Amino acid sequence: MLIRDAAPDDLPAIQRIYAHHVLHGVGSFEETPPSLETMLARFDLVKSRGLPWLVGQMDGAITGYAYADLHRDRSAYRFTLEDAVYIAPSHARRGLGRALLHEILARAQAGGFRQMIAVIGDSQNHGSIGLHAALGFRHIGTLPSVGFKFGRWLDSVIMQKALQDGGGN
Repeated sequence: MLIRDAAPDDLPAIQRIYAHHVLHGVGSFEETPPSLETMLARFDLVKSRGLPWLVGQMDGAITGYAYADLHRDRSAYRFTLEDAVYIAPSHARRGLGRALLHEILARAQAGGFRQMIAVIGDSQNHGSIGLHAALGFRHIGTLPSVGFKFGRWLDSVIMQKALQDGGGN
């Protein structure tokens, strides 16, 4: 398994992985997979902010990705990031998500950020909730029934991890 910085050439594989999750899962509340051009714009925005976007490779193929972006655009949030982790279904539960998120956290901490937020789609998303808990995230709250996908109401789970000293909290 190789973890490295994502490059624009990785975006077709990244888009395919994300499209699968949009079409078949509830970890993302998007209902239509974004185009390759939209994914490239998202990638460019994250990278223009100097934030990490990583890919995981196994046997030469991109099998997952993770990134951190600003939690909110307002200036007071400038030390708080939000993570995203998506793994190809054929490579789930092999430790790639943990390795990617661990590296995202290390880079965020090295960059002077104070808090990492996880907004997890579906309170039944035990894989993502467990991954974040294993890496020290605390359950902050649940927003019940805020998304509607696949004919059912879905919760959002909010988890948080202090980086550095966490700003004194």
